[in-house]
Amino acid sequence: MTAFEVLRFALRGLTANKLRSSLTTLGITIGVAAVILLVAVGNGASASVAASIQDLGTNVLTVSPQRGGGQGTPVRPLTTQDAKALVDPVGAPDVKAASPVVSTSATATSGRTGYDLSSVTGTDPAYFTTTNRALAQGAAFTAADLASASKVVVLGTTAAQGIFGTEQAVGRKVLLNSIQFTVTGVLRTRGAAGGQNADDVAIAPLTAVQNSLTGYGGVNQIVVRAASADAVPVAQTEITAILDARHGVRAGQNAGFTIGNSEQLLQARTETTRTFTVLLAAVAAISLLVGGIGVTNIMLVTVTERISEIGIRKAIGAPRSAILGQFLAEATMLSLFGGLLGVLIGVVGSRFTIAGITPVLSVPSIVLAFGVSAVIGLFFGSFPANRAASLRPIDALRHE
Repeated sequence: MTAFEVLRFALRGLTANKLRSSLTTLGITIGVAAVILLVAVGNGASASVAASIQDLGTNVLTVSPQRGGGQGTPVRPLTTQDAKALVDPVGAPDVKAASPVVSTSATATSGRTGYDLSSVTGTDPAYFTTTNRALAQGAAFTAADLASASKVVVLGTTAAQGIFGTEQAVGRKVLLNSIQFTVTGVLRTRGAAGGQNADDVAIAPLTAVQNSLTGYGGVNQIVVRAASADAVPVAQTEITAILDARHGVRAGQNAGFTIGNSEQLLQARTETTRTFTVLLAAVAAISLLVGGIGVTNIMLVTVTERISEIGIRKAIGAPRSAILGQFLAEATMLSLFGGLLGVLIGVVGSRFTIAGITPVLSVPSIVLAFGVSAVIGLFFGSFPANRAASLRPIDALRHE
């Protein structure tokens, strides 16, 4: 019996019960599609984080207060004076700019429209340059606005659309927790990264935010821009020396603050994303395994149903290899069909945004998932095929 004839018999056996064959491939299809989609989403998340960090700048550092004690309060609060002290051409020549930041959330109201802002940032005018935030419309607030605590605000595109819809935002009045602010500008779109929407923000003068929303006290963060990406390690050392001196920190003592740079942030987020991607891909791989077990189960049922047919074929001279090849081909064709369908679903699904992330297809994941589906057919189909090929003609003919 030729290979073509073996495949023809196998195909006829599969089409004899189309519904059962289709359901058998379902587990393989789901597993392959899940592997491709989850890896694509993981790659997309990593790319989104990397792009966000790149937009922020590779020479940006963040100084954050450590939290300790039962109440979760900063051990040593950071202040606006700390931020000013970091811009010292003598003590910190590698620091180009530093902006104090206070953050809170607020409900924005315009007319009958209410919108929950996830982030209201109070800072100084240098913040836009430090964090590489460009404006699409209007203008940023000025040093004069900061000095006079003017209630002006710059909105992200998501926030502007949520408050004003398609209407022009610049020049409009908006209430932040019932305090009136005037919109002076709208930021250029940056997008979401790591589950956070960088466009759902409102940025206002530090003094205005402290007067109206947060009260006075320590700042949540100091954003620092080094002179260049290569100068980041030196700038970090200079920042540590200045803040240690200002806070009276001695050798071996807890500094009360941490300094992070964009590279560390990128590594941390990328590692977290990779861990979750591997975990989810492992879950998808388990579904492939379950699909393989389903193939074994159905093929065993098929062998049992066709014992008499096997006996007749053996009685008229069909060799063991022909029987073995037919059932092995049936199992492999089921897996390959399920794999192809899974690849199609995975590729099509990756064209849609998932949970705010644009998936990035990985060719190795497609090849691997499809290859595994083929191996599953061979592996899990070998036991039923061998069982069919091992039947004695006389026993098979007597089977009812």
